[in-house]
Amino acid sequence: MSKHAPAIKPADDPAFKLPASLSALSLPLCIGGVLVLIVGWLIATFGVDQPKFGMSAYLTAFMYCLTLVLGSLFFVMIQHLVRAGWSTVLRRIAELVMIMIIPMAVLFLPIVVTLWTTDAALYRWDSPTFAQDNHLDPAMWENKTMWLSQDWFTVRACIYFAIWIGLAVYYFRGSVEQDETGERAATDRMQFWSGPAVMLYCGSMTFAMFDWVMSLAPMWFSTMFGVYLFAGSILSAHCILAVAAYLLQQAGAMRDEVTVEHYHDLGKLIFGFVTFWTYISFSQYLLIWYANIPEETEWLYHRQLGTWGSLSLVLVFLHWMLPFLGTMSMYVRRRPRWVFFWAFYVLVMHYVDIYWMVMPEAHAGVPGAHGSAGGALGVVASVLCVLGMVALMVGLVLRVASQTRIVAVRDPRLAESIAFENI
Repeated sequence: MSKHAPAIKPADDPAFKLPASLSALSLPLCIGGVLVLIVGWLIATFGVDQPKFGMSAYLTAFMYCLTLVLGSLFFVMIQHLVRAGWSTVLRRIAELVMIMIIPMAVLFLPIVVTLWTTDAALYRWDSPTFAQDNHLDPAMWENKTMWLSQDWFTVRACIYFAIWIGLAVYYFRGSVEQDETGERAATDRMQFWSGPAVMLYCGSMTFAMFDWVMSLAPMWFSTMFGVYLFAGSILSAHCILAVAAYLLQQAGAMRDEVTVEHYHDLGKLIFGFVTFWTYISFSQYLLIWYANIPEETEWLYHRQLGTWGSLSLVLVFLHWMLPFLGTMSMYVRRRPRWVFFWAFYVLVMHYVDIYWMVMPEAHAGVPGAHGSAGGALGVVASVLCVLGMVALMVGLVLRVASQTRIVAVRDPRLAESIAFENI
């Protein structure tokens, strides 16, 4: 902590407003994002000769954006829970991202619609002949369908989104209202409820990941799968903060408020959560490998075939080893450009991780296709889907940001955050 109290700018200072150059991008990004998403989905659906490929590409893009949003929501809650001061100047960025859980709920509707209108369009367990086709014991499958059913799946999705939207709106509204009132009681209330909020979040996210990703392979299970996706989510949330803060400063906003010290801390957190992601993913693999139970190994076996085997090695070397080495040095972590570079790089690798989880199941049941990624056209279609959805989300974030401030200007810990220094 600096020995000298920083000079806090007035709440209406331009440094706390979204620059006009970024605000003007909101509508083009929203319109362009929707168009690119539709084009990508059309190519994936009609250009690749596999019935589930289109919705699988859409689900990959959806889960990528959802994990970024949920990671940001967790970041906000955990900062209140531990009464963190250093992050106050950055927290509004995470708040703007987490409130995108509302449009994410709308974007989930196509997944629910296909579940109710087309047999096995995405989830294999939705097929009435799945047990017969896979020679499963009827009694065992009956127990499985107590959880994997259309109506109960839809009800659970409503519960998950209700929890996330409720948490995001509560923390976003409390923070934005404090910009006007300046009352410390708002901070105390958000801190008071952060413990129960984190518990609600952890339970709902874990089961949502079971439902929406793990059930793509309905006979496979891993109790670590929710934590695995959580690790990627919170890692990506810190990367979003670094990327967004750097771009905002380049556009002229909060140049004096976000310092090298904040980038240093973000760099440390990125380094730490790259390690945490690796630890969880390797632990999941190791437990399945030495147990050697057939229904547990199937999921990983398919990801060691053809293209997916190569992609597995990409994750080992380029999602773990390269950013691990790249963010290890304090010299790098105290250079905003380098922190921005590695944060952006990890966000790209996070998409590769989600792609590796979801897309192999698009080929399940297609003879000879388990080692394939749908060819170049399939890869292009998948990338277009995620670029379109990300562009749409960024456009909506800029829209909301233009109507509020990009820093929590009357948070009682703002002075502490600006004066923060690493020891």
